[in-house]
Amino acid sequence: MRSGPSSTGSVITFDPDSLNDRIAELEESMGEPGFWDDQKRAAAISSEHARLARRRDSYDALSGEARDLAELMELASDDGELDEVAQNVSTLRHELDRLQEEALFGGEYDAGDAVVSIHAGEGGTDAQDWAEMLLRMYLRWAEARGYKTEVLEASPGEEAGLKSATFTVSGDNAYGLLRAERGVHRLVRLSPFDQAHRRHTSFAQVIVSPLLTDEGGIDIDESDLRIDTYRARGAGGQPVKKTDPAVRITHLPTGIVVSVQNERSQLSNKNTALKILRSRLAELEQEQREEELARERGDVMTTGFGSQIRSYVLHPYQLVKDHRTDLEEGNTQGVLDGKLDEFIRAYLLRQATNGG
Repeated sequence: MRSGPSSTGSVITFDPDSLNDRIAELEESMGEPGFWDDQKRAAAISSEHARLARRRDSYDALSGEARDLAELMELASDDGELDEVAQNVSTLRHELDRLQEEALFGGEYDAGDAVVSIHAGEGGTDAQDWAEMLLRMYLRWAEARGYKTEVLEASPGEEAGLKSATFTVSGDNAYGLLRAERGVHRLVRLSPFDQAHRRHTSFAQVIVSPLLTDEGGIDIDESDLRIDTYRARGAGGQPVKKTDPAVRITHLPTGIVVSVQNERSQLSNKNTALKILRSRLAELEQEQREEELARERGDVMTTGFGSQIRSYVLHPYQLVKDHRTDLEEGNTQGVLDGKLDEFIRAYLLRQATNGG
């Protein structure tokens, strides 16, 4: 079962003419005298040019495949050949959908990598188990898309699951896609931790930030930081190392806390934590800009209890529903196994057609 609102507003499409125009503009800039005098600007332009050139090459290749399939369709003489053509058409349509997806990314950090943090919310042990389920869901989604992931921190719950987890996702448009997942996620199920096997509702928050490749213009005052070291702990609360390499950094003005424990040395963990903190601060700036735009449009944005972006109901019926787009999916296990693309695309289309 799958449903959602009918399409409204403009439809976002892949525009090869605009793509070629932008590539030409970038090439003109790259040919200017003194282009590399401003290293940061030059690197940004070169990176965008390489990304758009790959996109254009993909479009040209897919266009050629479409022409070849049209010719094969005309020449097919039996059901077996027609079945093969149909399978190739399905694959081509999937690739075209991925290419069209590119038109939905216009943010400053959309094309880059992402850092994702999951925090168990209300619901006790069930919420901590839910946080671990979400981590598994996102890692499977990333694997299916060919992204590279690295878990930087995972704090075990008292009985099961995770209190929190932080991981990075590397690949084209990772942040642009995953920003659709930020918010509160709600799970309704028969609790495996309740002896009476009653239905429980639990919550977890997903925070998505752009993974900055450098300081990204985000200045951090060392006096604003509290840096704690502690022993990393594994399942059941057992220390996993004899030393104290894990690092927790608290940014006092904002209350943002970042923990990293996967590196071998305390210094490496501290450097990684500072990188993630800059990413979180960049995301905070972006959220504040979005809230300002929402106020100008008269929209109401809420992030507290009851403002979940998506519900995953496993009992008394099976349904995943996104409350922002009204998209529904009855194959709950498929979603929990990482089949998130339709939810992500629906949200990005809504954002694009609504102008924000």
